[in-house]
Amino acid sequence: MKIYEPKDIRNVVLIGHSASGKTTLADTIAFTTGTNSRQGRVDDGTSIFDYTAEEIERKMSIKLAIAGMEWKGALVNIIDTPGYDDFRGDLIASTRIADACIIVINSSTGIQPGTIKAKELATTLKLPIVIFVNQIAKSELNFGSLFVEIKKLFGKSVIPIFIPQGKEIMSVLETDTPYKNEAMEVLADVDDGLAEKFLSEQPFTKDEIEKGLNLGMKGGKLIPLYSGDAYLSIGVKELLDGLLFLPSPLERSEAKDAAFSAFTFKTLVDPHFGDLKFIRVFSGKLEPGTSVFNSTKKQEEKINQLYTVKGKEREETRLLATGMIGALVKLKNTQTADTLTIKESTIILSPSELPEPQVKVAILPKTKKDETKVSTGLAKLHEEDPTFNSFFDAETKQTIISGLGDLHINVILNKLKQNFGVEVELEKPKIHYRETITKMSEQQGKYKRQTGGHGQYGDCWIKFEPLERGKGFEFVDAIVGGKIPRRFIPSVEKGLKEAIEKGILANLPVTDFRATVFDGSYHDVDSSDIAFKIAASMAFKEGMQRANPSLIEPIMQIEVVVPSEYMGDVMGELSSRRGRIESTESVGNYQKIYATVPEAELYGFSTSIRSQTQGIGSFTQKFSRYEPVPRELQAKIIEEYKSKE
Repeated sequence: MKIYEPKDIRNVVLIGHSASGKTTLADTIAFTTGTNSRQGRVDDGTSIFDYTAEEIERKMSIKLAIAGMEWKGALVNIIDTPGYDDFRGDLIASTRIADACIIVINSSTGIQPGTIKAKELATTLKLPIVIFVNQIAKSELNFGSLFVEIKKLFGKSVIPIFIPQGKEIMSVLETDTPYKNEAMEVLADVDDGLAEKFLSEQPFTKDEIEKGLNLGMKGGKLIPLYSGDAYLSIGVKELLDGLLFLPSPLERSEAKDAAFSAFTFKTLVDPHFGDLKFIRVFSGKLEPGTSVFNSTKKQEEKINQLYTVKGKEREETRLLATGMIGALVKLKNTQTADTLTIKESTIILSPSELPEPQVKVAILPKTKKDETKVSTGLAKLHEEDPTFNSFFDAETKQTIISGLGDLHINVILNKLKQNFGVEVELEKPKIHYRETITKMSEQQGKYKRQTGGHGQYGDCWIKFEPLERGKGFEFVDAIVGGKIPRRFIPSVEKGLKEAIEKGILANLPVTDFRATVFDGSYHDVDSSDIAFKIAASMAFKEGMQRANPSLIEPIMQIEVVVPSEYMGDVMGELSSRRGRIESTESVGNYQKIYATVPEAELYGFSTSIRSQTQGIGSFTQKFSRYEPVPRELQAKIIEEYKSKE
């Protein structure tokens, strides 16, 4: 591949609501620039960006994809991203290494939830924004009302460059249109010379317009708006010309050190090719055969082949220079979000903050022989997608997987089947219920056995008292006068600790109580550690019965973010799940709802909230405390656990 100067590189990510036409635009750009010899189409499975079997079948993007293409002497790296929230991890990974973004808006549907999230993400990352109003030829378009919507969201810095004229487009800055004066006023804000000309009502020359766009777009002071129809190749060349005004890697790079530095932003697990690590070079250059230093892991790496990428295709290259995006293979120590540099450098490029997985399911291999393959596959899939997690729950004996949504989980399971040849069954994750006591009791535990020769003798009196939630188990030695010798007290405590692993209601761990050993007796010959362990266990089982045992359940603190108009529906949903609303907070057009909900009631909540809020609602959860299970549910849970035992 041709080697480009950093000043001639543009790294641009496509973001926006699902089905706004991002991938179609990416494919049309590839065809327009000659990167692809034919027009790729999502509908017929020929897209160079949506190329996996899963994407072709679903006709939607589920991962990021990259293609480098040349336009008028510049290298334009187009990064296509999923619009669906379940795959937000790849969106965030893409924006981390881009120097600007195109927010694609479907002209038929206008501003959608994904548009709002895209704008918020770009603003947070201080990414220069270009707006592309897509599908103008698909339906009758009231551009005036749409433009008002866009300015309401993006602000007064939006400058229309090309707008619809029927099913074609027209230049605002070169033609007398109702928007020309407004565009000139926005452009005048970026340069004093232009401001003077605008106030004196002098026309801007073409060079002055280009200078203003260059200053405004590179500094993020302007948000240029282009219109077109990606499917029909309308407005794509004009958009490409506009991308050349965006900042180069030199103007955006956070690593000014002349030494080599690169960020690993994505891993692609290829069953045949091996792990492919996508990197963005932030400074310096990388050549095959060199050794680099992983400053995140503090380990060296030997670099063999270097590749540039075009969708699923890879082309070997002799150099990755500043600003370039490429791929590496056969790295031993490097993972997603690691920094590669030289040993003498102190550079560590900060990773983006990824969303925490909120949807959990339990999986069970259909055959015993597949357990190892499942474990290996899950580890590989986590490396490819850090927003997916898995772990084995030792208490419930379940393998738990978690993701950003039901579709995310479904895609992961399909990959597990396709790439690793294993199928699994789904189960509802078991809840970590606990048993506790609600009143004080005293109980003797006496173990006496004579079987010829030395016997076994242990005798202890233990008082059981409830403690505050979260206090766990507390053991107190209150023996005086040597009624139980010192050497046997640890055995009493050990016997209790082993016994509390299985309570008397549903064989669940017991917590939040104090056990005080205060009396007992022993035999000079027959007493032993094992005898006092058993005696303590006997006291526990009987004492629990008399201490009014009950079940407690984990309560989660959740924060729900929804558009204001859906607040009532979501609060009703929370109430139906035994949730308690603690407070609400207005944040722009959104409402934050703070509530506590039993963990057992959150299964399926992600699907419900997205359904109620047109896909924009989201929530986070974390453990808060344990609380008593309502009496009407307690008997059902106990019966369920006992039947499984």
